[in-house]
Amino acid sequence: MSKAKIILNYIEKRYGRYIDNSTLRNKKIFELLIGTILSQRTRDENTDKAVSRLFSVVKTPKQVLKLSLSKLQNLIKPTGFYKQKARRIKQISKILLEKYKGKVPNDRKELMKLPGVGYKTADIVLMYGFGIPRIAIDTHCNRIPKRIGLVDREANVEEVRKKLESLFPKNKWYLINLGFVNFGKEICKPVNPLCIKDSRNCPFSSFCKAYKTRKFKV
Repeated sequence: MSKAKIILNYIEKRYGRYIDNSTLRNKKIFELLIGTILSQRTRDENTDKAVSRLFSVVKTPKQVLKLSLSKLQNLIKPTGFYKQKARRIKQISKILLEKYKGKVPNDRKELMKLPGVGYKTADIVLMYGFGIPRIAIDTHCNRIPKRIGLVDREANVEEVRKKLESLFPKNKWYLINLGFVNFGKEICKPVNPLCIKDSRNCPFSSFCKAYKTRKFKV
């Protein structure tokens, strides 16, 4: 059995309950987009706090533009780089109103024209917002395939995405994305992955390149 098949079977068994979780796919797309911008270079708990504060006050691009910059900065202050992010949120809101009638586009190239929107943010919006299959490459989805040996360690995020999407069935991309994110938080952690203590803590240690060579840094 191939590595990809073993990984898919495990992820499906452990995280398959998430695959039809409609609450993840039916988020208000503007809030999802801005929330992903806020999540950049900050902890999840700080992102959640900033998102909650912001969207208790505004819901639309038009309402964002009515906020003063200082008020917006204060609302999202729990997140890092809040001054820069506030400017981007203002710019994005203005562009959405002027170019897209206040709607978030469902096209990757158009999304990536928005300030602060890169590959990962665009793919998250497409996948979780519009239900368009993608494998969004966050820190976990980048680290784990490289450690295991599915992807070359020197690969950039676009190369990682293309490789993963070639290895797994399209109807499983959503699950692979969620699975790697959760697996990265629980087992294949950035520092001190659980296999270091006991190989039985990881179902992939028997064929994991990083475990065999003890080179975990990616």
